[in-house]
Amino acid sequence: MFASLSRAARRRVLAVSAALLAVCGVLVWWLVPWGTPVPSGSVTFSTGVPTGVYQQYGKLLKQALAQDLPEVSIELTRSEGSQQNLARVASGQADFTIATADAVAQYQRERRPGFERLRGCARLYDDYVQLVVRKGSTLRRVQDLRGLKVGVGQDGSGVRLIADRVLAAAGLTPIRDVEAVSAGIDTMPELLERGELDAFFWSGGLPTLAVQTLSERFEIRLLPLDAPLVDRLHDVGGSTRHYRSAVIPADAYAKAQDGRPIETLAVANLLVTTVEADADLVEGFTRTVIRSRDRIGSQVHPAQLVDLRTAVYTEPLPLHEGARRYYRSVKP
Repeated sequence: MFASLSRAARRRVLAVSAALLAVCGVLVWWLVPWGTPVPSGSVTFSTGVPTGVYQQYGKLLKQALAQDLPEVSIELTRSEGSQQNLARVASGQADFTIATADAVAQYQRERRPGFERLRGCARLYDDYVQLVVRKGSTLRRVQDLRGLKVGVGQDGSGVRLIADRVLAAAGLTPIRDVEAVSAGIDTMPELLERGELDAFFWSGGLPTLAVQTLSERFEIRLLPLDAPLVDRLHDVGGSTRHYRSAVIPADAYAKAQDGRPIETLAVANLLVTTVEADADLVEGFTRTVIRSRDRIGSQVHPAQLVDLRTAVYTEPLPLHEGARRYYRSVKP
């Protein structure tokens, strides 16, 4: 039929067809999103104390996010640690944070406000419990802390949670058997140096700058937390199952360890958000965490241990859909 039309008629038909195709193309472009949506807006990231790993990691992650998500403004807010971080995210005061798996499990177990809204984005690196004393001290094990002044972390920190549990596993009650001093890693090294503490607990990535700096100006050593102690922790049940026996490598704090590894316990850190967080934003955050590992790890060594193969395991938190989308996109 088209062949029977005159040349002029055929030109008119072709012109009309081309116009219709152009209109359809515009409609498709308008109605169907083209490419991946670009996240935008402002988010708050709750970190930790000034000299802790959370704060250092947060600063470098913010720089990486500024490159990968240029339309997103990131505000960092300092905190006392894991327990306060979780409360902030669960209540909407912050959008993302880092917290230890045991603190998350405790928050859930106590059914604290907003616990059911929490979601995981990535498993990051492990925290190692470090019990620091003066090198010339006669202290050899946790039980020797009875009657002494011990830094146990700030009230809202994951350190406080672990310190109380370690002391209890050693048969000590913090409020009765030791003089528990509520202080953070930003002040405990100086308190030990001045003789105002006999020991202090810290839980963080290796090496933690504040402990490393202390070891370079003042003679310290680390007390071991052996496997039987970890077993007694596990006997408590609940969130203590997230602790595992570990070893602080001999070169973590060279001047404090005299070439010897130290037995201790470790617990995983998780990148945390809420179920309501935008999926595209969470996907972008998760992507940056994985891709920036080496860049951040060159300055904050624990970040070198972020691993795509294990990052997906955010137990006890369900994985956020945005993070799930990212892991599916890179699955071999």
